[in-house]
Amino acid sequence: MSRILTIDEAANWFKMNDDYLIITHRRPDGDAAGSAGALAQGLREFGKNAFVFENPEITPRYLPYIENYIAPSDYSPANIVTVDTASHEMFPENIDAYKDSIVLCIDHHASNSYYASLTCLEPNRAACGELIYEILISLSGSISQETSKGLYTAIVSDTGCFSYSNTTAQTLRIASELIEFGAPHTELNKLLFRTKTQSRIKIEGMISAGLEFHFGGIVAISTITGKMKEDSGATEDDLDDIASIPSSIEGVLCGITLSELTSPLDCKASVRTVADINAADICAYFGGGGHLMAAGFSLDKPISEVKASLLEMLPKHLSI
Repeated sequence: MSRILTIDEAANWFKMNDDYLIITHRRPDGDAAGSAGALAQGLREFGKNAFVFENPEITPRYLPYIENYIAPSDYSPANIVTVDTASHEMFPENIDAYKDSIVLCIDHHASNSYYASLTCLEPNRAACGELIYEILISLSGSISQETSKGLYTAIVSDTGCFSYSNTTAQTLRIASELIEFGAPHTELNKLLFRTKTQSRIKIEGMISAGLEFHFGGIVAISTITGKMKEDSGATEDDLDDIASIPSSIEGVLCGITLSELTSPLDCKASVRTVADINAADICAYFGGGGHLMAAGFSLDKPISEVKASLLEMLPKHLSI
């Protein structure tokens, strides 16, 4: 059984140990990449050896946060740490050598399966970056500008630049302190939320044109096929936070985005809901998970079958 650590206990564990390898989840987002890179940087500044496991699914948008910390092929870690990763199902495919040797998991997902020997988990946190920040502050009392950049990215990514309901007063206080430590917030906010490629604009148009509305308009479903990606020239970088489109429509209580991944038989579903509809419960039915209002799952089935299954089971979650 996993032993639960507080923030201070996790910081003390880092203080007492060394030679860390930090692992992120599949298709790492800003919270995963920013948290991993910042933790590696902060540990190095404290005099520890720390590297990030090379994740083949990271996109160019988030690669800069970890590229200077990627572990060399001959690195032999003593302690395996995961960040922002709730379960084995979220591990990258090339992690076989380490998946059963996770010593510490730092996470903020209520769906965490407690797979690590030690777990530092606070589900009320908006982002894993909040936990990493407080661990590093407990460890050394301060963080560098470089570390603050990754942590700010982690937090704004998972809060939609502080627009999501998971944003708390504590989140804003930490963000304020990160800015005081030198996080370039204006630059990062523009890069992450106000800059779009032409390919992103094209695929947004395709998604909007193909939106479907169900149950009187309270459910909106968007689909992203391989052909749409090809025709628009969109990369995985361009698809970052694309799942927010259906849920941003007036009157929609549950927005679902269904995307083809490597083939038409490989579907990823992203679910966004309002507070009284549990997105994690919806996704758990299909073996996925996440947060109350943002969750997801993947199935080796075509979009049409996944959509049909969702429409069949959604009424019990929508009280209709």
